Amino acid sequence: MEHHLPKKGIFNASVLQNKNLGDKFYRITLELEKNGKSVFSSAVPGQFVEIDVSRLALPAENLIPPQYSDAAKRNIILRRPFSFADIVCSEDSVIVEILYTVLGPATMRMKTLKSGDTISLIGPLGNGFSISENKKTAILVAGGMGAPPLVHLSGLMKSQCKDMEIIVFVGAKSISELAFFDLKIDKLIKTKVKLGEFEKHNIKTHISTDDGSAGLKGFVTDMLKNWLIQNKPDAKDTVIYACGPEAMLRASAAVSTEFKIRCQVSLERRMACGTGLCQSCAVKCLNKEDGSNFYKLCCKDGPVFWSDEVVWE
Repeated sequence: MEHHLPKKGIFNASVLQNKNLGDKFYRITLELEKNGKSVFSSAVPGQFVEIDVSRLALPAENLIPPQYSDAAKRNIILRRPFSFADIVCSEDSVIVEILYTVLGPATMRMKTLKSGDTISLIGPLGNGFSISENKKTAILVAGGMGAPPLVHLSGLMKSQCKDMEIIVFVGAKSISELAFFDLKIDKLIKTKVKLGEFEKHNIKTHISTDDGSAGLKGFVTDMLKNWLIQNKPDAKDTVIYACGPEAMLRASAAVSTEFKIRCQVSLERRMACGTGLCQSCAVKCLNKEDGSNFYKLCCKDGPVFWSDEVVWE
């Protein structure tokens, strides 16, 4: 399914909920002003918004971790990019869900948002995942906080591609880093967990953690490779969608090349403006015609790219 990018705009959004999901993970639910429906109703999984955090308050000083005490006091000038975990458009509202991790002074300010607060955002931005309706099998590979756009994608594919088999592979360092999922832990076998976001769509999910605290012990891409060896899906009828840390995406690209399965990856770069003006988020790409290299912009041409067009360093 080819998609045409919708227009983007600057919108105000009201905070409906900003829920702490354990340790440093949060799920924020936003309701956009009504005119946001004209563009967000056709937003694509993998696209993102840039949120203005410059006017948000800091937490109380005793709640700021020591490693952030100096950085927290700096003014936050640039907006911050966040992908969607879900977008629900009804007749009179647009509800957007975003999962985020508190990693610095900007996201530390975001965790102070409460129901009724208002924030400014620009979006939807960038190029998202393209759904290939002629494929029989879609494999989603999520590493760490790479899960949100794939949660969004899985729900859309379930509604639009009824006959497509969807298999999800999720990897994290430990079970604590799966906290942003709707996590269901088996009382008898602590490493046996289910992820509600995929389970509600009857999607088969495979989980791995680096320390073995949930699912299989090891890297998610090793688990993916073993599954491909055992199940031997038809390469021309299969597509891989991957989002996560750069090393995981590089490994996913290598697996896709080895098994001759096309793969889309959602890259992460420092995207200061989100619209291609600052050109700070360059991605080195391959010209397949002559083998030369050139650059695309992650915020404008991506963040989703075909894995074989990216030059993996």
